Amino acid sequence: MYPIVILSITGLITLFLGFLKSRKILLPATILFLLIAVAAGFLDWNKPGLYFNAMIDINNTSIIFGAIILITAILILPLSAGRFDDETAHPAEYYAIMQMSLVGAIIMVSFQNLIMLFVGIEILSVALYVLTGSDKRNLRGNEAALKYFLMGSFATGILLFGIAMYYGATGSFNISASMALIKSSHEGKIFFWIGIFFMLIGLLFKVSAAPFHFWTADVYEGAPTFFTTFMATVVKTAGFYAIFKLISVSFSSEFAVWSNLIIGAIVLSLSIGNISAVYQSSFKRLLAFSSISQAGYMLLSVIGMSNQSEESLAFYSVSYSLASISAFGVLMVVSKNTLENGRPNESISVFNGLLKKSPFLAVILSISLFSLSGIPLTAGFWGKFFVFSDAAYRNLTWLLVFAVIMSAVGIYYYFKPIIAALFKDTENSNTIEIYPAVKVCLFLTTLGTIIFGLFPNLVRSFF
Repeated sequence: MYPIVILSITGLITLFLGFLKSRKILLPATILFLLIAVAAGFLDWNKPGLYFNAMIDINNTSIIFGAIILITAILILPLSAGRFDDETAHPAEYYAIMQMSLVGAIIMVSFQNLIMLFVGIEILSVALYVLTGSDKRNLRGNEAALKYFLMGSFATGILLFGIAMYYGATGSFNISASMALIKSSHEGKIFFWIGIFFMLIGLLFKVSAAPFHFWTADVYEGAPTFFTTFMATVVKTAGFYAIFKLISVSFSSEFAVWSNLIIGAIVLSLSIGNISAVYQSSFKRLLAFSSISQAGYMLLSVIGMSNQSEESLAFYSVSYSLASISAFGVLMVVSKNTLENGRPNESISVFNGLLKKSPFLAVILSISLFSLSGIPLTAGFWGKFFVFSDAAYRNLTWLLVFAVIMSAVGIYYYFKPIIAALFKDTENSNTIEIYPAVKVCLFLTTLGTIIFGLFPNLVRSFF
């Protein structure tokens, strides 16, 4: 509960800090605010309780996922160093909106009432609509913001319809009390099932799982890369735990009903995401389709629906977030130093000869893509191993085999940027400037990828 209150207050404080003549205080102040929120969240450790008339449920699991979200945001923030030096930029507003969006993300992992789930999703989504179109001079960004807003509005309507059907069947918005009510009313079963399907469809859209992924590539490509990184990590962590919580608490007795939808989303996400990524020449679009495929892997832990699945989902969220921050961070640095028609060059070819120009960035990029592809001794390997174990727990052998095959396909396209960075030459010999804050951020995310690859139980030991 404390992070929600703290971030709401600090978001307003950040806006007022924008009136200062110097902008240098904004980034360290925002990081400090998020660190305070992380520390405050653990004040409720081992003190489970319901707040706001049983609308919010605070327990150790929600605290862990809230901490993952906040720490991910802290690691992303240094990537903004030098990004808002332009006089037309408004960094105070951007940082404030990011803090407000984190309020929505934390609500999504600690809701007990479906109304709060809706509120959390909307707080997060509206903030992202604004951040996606924050570069008003970029027509591609404006198009991405409009597309994201329109598609998000449709998904919200679908989610609300599902909540309405759920309430009509159970007479309650509380996710714990509803199952007792539905068991006493067989006539309401059909409305309950409709509610399940529509709520899951709305949430699957938010995490860019196929077949509700059609907005992802254009929005990821059009949005400023800094905000794309935020969107690809924080939103996924919050969205997938919200899905897991709904399924494990409210829908657990209806596995036969919703499992087909989730299995279909897994198959489509893995196939569409991986196969489409093979044909991409833009690194940013490659990561967008990679994000769709990663959604399929994360759904494997959701369908496991056990205490072990919670641990798997938490670990996968950490490993995926660390690798994504590293990959997007390297792209931000390299593309800024390699302009094309006045805009950052985001193609895979921009990494040609990166090892000679910046060995540090070449190593960071390679390790991050090793992790995303699931190469051993990286966190990504154990992330996939744990979610595959969840599929095996449900005896979904054919689905597990399919996921392994698609993972092999992923190795092919993840290695294309690595080959470009390590083995190809380039005529551009310009040195690459890296801000110290960005260098520290990339070092920490890569170090985390290696540490969790060597000691995978560090995250799981919290459960």
